[in-house]
Order: sequence, then C-alpha cells, then structure tokens
Amino acid sequence: MMREVLTFRGKATAGTEFALGVAAAVVVLLLWEVVARLEFVAPQFLPPPSKVIAALWTMATTQHLLWHSLISSLRVWVAFLIAAAMAIPIGILMSSYRIVGAPLEPMIDFIRYLPVPALVPLSIIWFGVGEETKIFLLWLGTFFQLVLLVADDMRRVPHEYVEIAFTLGARPRQVMTDVALRSMGPNLVDNLRITLGWCWTYLVIAEIVAADSGLGFVIWSARRYVKTPEVMAGVVVIGLIGLITDQLLRALHRRMFRYL
Repeated sequence: MMREVLTFRGKATAGTEFALGVAAAVVVLLLWEVVARLEFVAPQFLPPPSKVIAALWTMATTQHLLWHSLISSLRVWVAFLIAAAMAIPIGILMSSYRIVGAPLEPMIDFIRYLPVPALVPLSIIWFGVGEETKIFLLWLGTFFQLVLLVADDMRRVPHEYVEIAFTLGARPRQVMTDVALRSMGPNLVDNLRITLGWCWTYLVIAEIVAADSGLGFVIWSARRYVKTPEVMAGVVVIGLIGLITDQLLRALHRRMFRYL
C-alpha cells in the first residue's frame, strides 16, 4: 500500500484511498477536539466537534434539518441544471464560430468578475424575494464560469481529429457529435463537477434573501443568536452533501470514460 501512494503519479486502489481519507478525517477531528477542549480558542468561536455533532443531531431530530437540506439541494440543482443547459451549447458555439465568440466573450468576462453579493439588491428589484431570486443568484455564480470552461474544452479538441473527420467525408454535424463532443467529454464532466461545487458556495448568499427555509437560512439564523455549534453543523451538512455528490459524479466519470 505504501508503495502505491508514495510512487510519483502512482495509482492506488479504491480501498487504499478510502482508508487514507478516513484516517486524515479522524486526525483532523482529534486535533480539533483537543484544541477546542484546551480552549486555545474561545468556545464561542471554536466549539469542539463533539458539541457540533450533538447540535447536528438535535437539529436533525427537532428542527427539520433534513427538510432544509432537501430544499437547498433542490435550489442548487435547479440553478445548476439551467446553467449547464445554457452554458454547454453557448460555450461550444463560442469556440466553434468566432462570429459567436467574438461578441460574447468580452461581455461574459465582464460579468463573471462581478461579485454575486453586490447583485443581490438588483436581483430583488428584478424578481422580488421569492424562489426566482434564490435560483437566479445561484445561476449567476455558475453560468458565466461554466460557459468559459466549456468553450476552453472545445478549443482543446485536437484540430487533427476534425481534419481527419472531414477528410473521411463527415458532415459538420457528425464532426460535432461524433468527434468533438466525444473528445471533450471527460473534461466537460470534470468541469461540471467543479462548477456544481461553486454553485453550492453561493447558497448562503442566495438563502439570506427573505428566506424561511434552506441550510443558508438555518446558518444565518443560528449566527444571529451566536449559536456557533449550530452554525458549524449547518456548514458540515453542506460539506457532506458536496462530498457525497462529488464522489458520485467521480464514479460516473470513471464509468463513462473507462478508457482513460
């Protein structure tokens, strides 16, 4: 096992990677518990993991934490799927046809540098304080990053593949579906996985806008009363959901692209 993990760019088994991941998590939790119990940091700023776990259990059994988690997950996935459905075709067209890419790239570059919190007032003016605003903010933090990643994936398709396909008599549509999309597929799935994580990072911002449900609402409400264990419990839930989702997408990636 040690040889597997110490070799430069070596491949370890799934069991080895899982064991190392669990061991690292246990070490971090033990160090956190010791530091918190010895009060190197004031408890109201850094409660021990045991108190966070106790708060997590209380919130799950008496404060509808699972329901809030479901609501947040639904908002993130709706916003992410809308962003992906828009970004994939637009990104492909931007890199394939300069008449599309030349006018769109400067505008997308401009908008993607705008901080999402600064656009909260505008989103409320445009959409009110309902679900539309929350989904719009999540979409806003995802779409403009993803579309450029998709365009970059398309540009990385080797030009030789396209030339060979045309030489063999393929039509533009066949080159797009059978050559370009298949070539960019692995990187595209990876970028979708990465931007889904970005979408989750905007959740608290989206759910402090007149919200009465969701993990962001739970975290923000606990912060108001300085309930640090509850705040950290909400953060932990977001991290766990992200970890599980990411592992599922990685497994899907391995299944779809076994030849890598």
